[in-house]
Amino acid sequence: MACSGVLKSLIRSSYLGSTTRNFSLISNQVSNHTAKWMQDTSKKSPMELINEVPPIKVEGRIVACEGDNNPALGHPIEFICLDLKEPAICKYCGLRYVQEHHH
Repeated sequence: MACSGVLKSLIRSSYLGSTTRNFSLISNQVSNHTAKWMQDTSKKSPMELINEVPPIKVEGRIVACEGDNNPALGHPIEFICLDLKEPAICKYCGLRYVQEHHH
């Protein structure tokens, strides 16, 4: 069985010993970005914006949430059961759904 050049170089590099990657640079970039986002109190956070959307009333027991009418802007389809009286929340976009007869 012949190995390709890429595979051979991967095998060779695995025998060179363990290499330590420095993720502190990435960690600093993430924390700086988060700090910059949190210091601007004039803008609402994404969670505050999604919580302003009232629960969507539906007639059936199951709702299919895609996040947006345009599939390119949405998320994978999520089927949500609405048997409880409390609004059910989509795990991808945070939209809330409730059965019509419960409210």
